[in-house]
Amino acid sequence: DQKNFVKDQVAARERGEFALVPKERVTLMDIAPSQIVSVSAALVPFLEHDDANRALMGSNMQRQAVPLLQSEPPLVGTGMETKVARDSGNCILAEGEGDISYVDAKHIVVAYRDAVSPKSGNVQIYDLQKFHKSNQNSCFGQTPRVSMGQKVRAGDILADGPSTKDGELALGKNLIVAFMPWCGYNFEDAILISERCVKEDVFTSVHIEEFEILARDTKLGPEEITRDIPNVGEDMLRNLDESGIVRIGAKIKQDDILVGKITPKGETQLTPEERLLRAIFGDKARDVKNTSLKVPPGIDGTVLDVRVFNRRSSEKDERTKAIEDQDLHTLERKEQMHVNGLTESIRQRMWTVVEGKSLAKSIMGPEKGKVLAEANKPLRYDQFARLAIKKMRQAFSNKETNESVEELLDTYDRELQFIKDTYERKREKLTEGDDMPPGVIKMVKVYMAIKRKLNVGDKMAGRHGNKGVVSCILPEEDMPFFENGTPVDIVLNPLGVPSRMNIGQIMETHLGWAARELGRQLADMAASQAPVSELQKEITDVFQTDEVVSLVKEMNEEELRQAVQALRKGVYTRTPVFDGAQEEEIWAMLGKAGLPTSGKATLFDGRTGEAFHNPVTVGYMYILKLHHLVDEKIHARSTGPYSLVTQQPLGGKAQFGGQRLGEMEVWALEAYGAAYLLQEFLTVKSDDVHGRVKMYENIVKGENYLTTAMPESFNVLVKELMALGLDVTLVSEEKKKKK
Repeated sequence: DQKNFVKDQVAARERGEFALVPKERVTLMDIAPSQIVSVSAALVPFLEHDDANRALMGSNMQRQAVPLLQSEPPLVGTGMETKVARDSGNCILAEGEGDISYVDAKHIVVAYRDAVSPKSGNVQIYDLQKFHKSNQNSCFGQTPRVSMGQKVRAGDILADGPSTKDGELALGKNLIVAFMPWCGYNFEDAILISERCVKEDVFTSVHIEEFEILARDTKLGPEEITRDIPNVGEDMLRNLDESGIVRIGAKIKQDDILVGKITPKGETQLTPEERLLRAIFGDKARDVKNTSLKVPPGIDGTVLDVRVFNRRSSEKDERTKAIEDQDLHTLERKEQMHVNGLTESIRQRMWTVVEGKSLAKSIMGPEKGKVLAEANKPLRYDQFARLAIKKMRQAFSNKETNESVEELLDTYDRELQFIKDTYERKREKLTEGDDMPPGVIKMVKVYMAIKRKLNVGDKMAGRHGNKGVVSCILPEEDMPFFENGTPVDIVLNPLGVPSRMNIGQIMETHLGWAARELGRQLADMAASQAPVSELQKEITDVFQTDEVVSLVKEMNEEELRQAVQALRKGVYTRTPVFDGAQEEEIWAMLGKAGLPTSGKATLFDGRTGEAFHNPVTVGYMYILKLHHLVDEKIHARSTGPYSLVTQQPLGGKAQFGGQRLGEMEVWALEAYGAAYLLQEFLTVKSDDVHGRVKMYENIVKGENYLTTAMPESFNVLVKELMALGLDVTLVSEEKKKKK
């Protein structure tokens, strides 16, 4: 605190070498110890107690965290959370001093006192993004954090983004963790988790998928987006509107039609019956095939939004017109909000000029004989608030007042015209068509919201590189529980700690437990109407910072009790990297909270009710759900697309491909002696085109035997050898005998 070195000799670096030098020789010093690590590493509490490999994993995995439905900041942080959230660009920050003149879920209108946007009267409208798709298909949404009439300063948080809460980074959830084996369900980094996390949507996230379809101009005629699709039942078309595009809000599942599309087929030889139908129904009976956009496998959700893009010259369908009308209505509403904000801002500035001034003549209301403000009497605010500001022009007996009002009204007219011109340009842009690639008539994009609850197979992690996969979701009543009946949320394997050398997670667990318990005790104290002096003493005793002490002194009783009640979920602690809490301080906090200083507690088996033999390390740890979700990885195929050259199935989920059978799998089957299985894998299930067809025939006929022919890969090899100038021909035994 005295800004002096404590020791005479300090560790320093001179000409690239480390040495102990006298303190007088030091010329340059770091501002903070944590500045030597990256931003994501600086978010890991007790980083100095983690092995470098695990610290690397921990900092990388924080980038893979999925934004959850409800965010929660960590009980044990490093103090960097606020800075990261502000600098991320996800939050909306106030640009200066001002007042919130309007707030709803989609807009925040701020009337600034400083020149933030002078052309529009220092009134700024912030559009909050709702259900936007990020590049990782996660949901990007912003939530307002201010209320109408609230005063704000530059840098204040107006709205939270995804994975932020009250302007603080919030990637995961604080869970009660126990380090103990449980029937082998947490063997080898597997994670046992409580059903409460699924039931209460603790780790539920929303994901947004985008589907796109193009209608092109083909040689055989234009493709058409329509509801009139051949050989498709009414049940499949139930979610489509008259234009053939899915309705917003429709619940859809695998193989449902999102956009109906027909493509002209090549002209074939028509039968007399077809010729008759063509003659009767004309163009309607032409040969078309169904090429509609369908929902791919494994997707089940709600249609969130639909965007239709048309060529500039083409005629707009009903759906395009409806979307356009809706967008114009939204724009109109936004313009009105902007105008209202400007009017209110000018009104407040005008009141400072006309307050207490007398009117030259009475101002009449719309009703006959009703006087809104009398002449030669000081103007009151309740009268002024009811008057249109345009009526103030040359309305006062004082010449200077009239000039000031005239100046304000000229500013108002100028700024109002600027706002109207801006929105007129936006309206023109909305109603004109879109630039499309050559040959494309129309493009439709459908956005779908998918709710993903926590599932067996999802990857989860802490901030110390302690990752694992959910192996079992156990009912709450079967989870190990404390003496007071509270069940734990998550059970981790204690063997995952010593060999990985990431002890930071244990320290976080202990400190988290103390922080949670101290917060609960303070909230109980406030609820039990304890004297304010006791409450103040307890708070200063827990926090021990000058900032909190001065803040507590400034608060009145009601504000203090309200603030303390907010701590029920825990006291938020800060332990910066290389400058964090020491073991002794954590033990002291555990002792203050009335918890065992060992950080261990006796747990009871939820199934039998009996106590486990040894005390178990328990506490609160910050757990993240990572963007490696089982629902997005699970994949199965029977038949599907094949490669053009090799005729083997394609690979990967995106191509609806098959599983790769490599040489090592072949060795395993050979070693086991599974000859017929191996033959099937290498022929009909791979690239034996003739065998595939024959297999289907055999199944249809009920003949259960395998007929194989030549795999296509052999033909490819022969052709490649021919390209090298080698004449390779296959001679069978039968051909030899004939010769």
